[in-house]
Amino acid sequence: MARHGAAKKQQAAHGARPQNAQRLEGVDGNRALQLDRLIHERTRLAIVSALAASGVLTFSDLKRLLQVTDGNLSIHCRRLEEAGYIVCEKTFAKRVPKTSYRLSPAGRRALERYLKHMEALIQAAREHSS
Repeated sequence: MARHGAAKKQQAAHGARPQNAQRLEGVDGNRALQLDRLIHERTRLAIVSALAASGVLTFSDLKRLLQVTDGNLSIHCRRLEEAGYIVCEKTFAKRVPKTSYRLSPAGRRALERYLKHMEALIQAAREHSS
């Protein structure tokens, strides 16, 4: 067992790639194993996924669906909006403010890249464990 660990350290020191690294490079250009950290966070991934599935959701809908606090949802939505992944629209319905969110084209592309990357990681893990 110790020899196996030493061999891995020696490979790393000499720049050798893990067995599946080359396959994973094609997932995201030439960056193996690099995920979109903005989407990778659990709540933000849930927001982006919910919007991809539903089209448009209000702040209240997202809060109820994800079971998060107002402050938590607000912060995550703001981060996604700043990145250009979601679009926020504020309107009034009978003098009551209503905030709605939808996925932007850039957000849809980012989610698609993220999902393809995760699929490749899952496939590589399955192949490695077989």
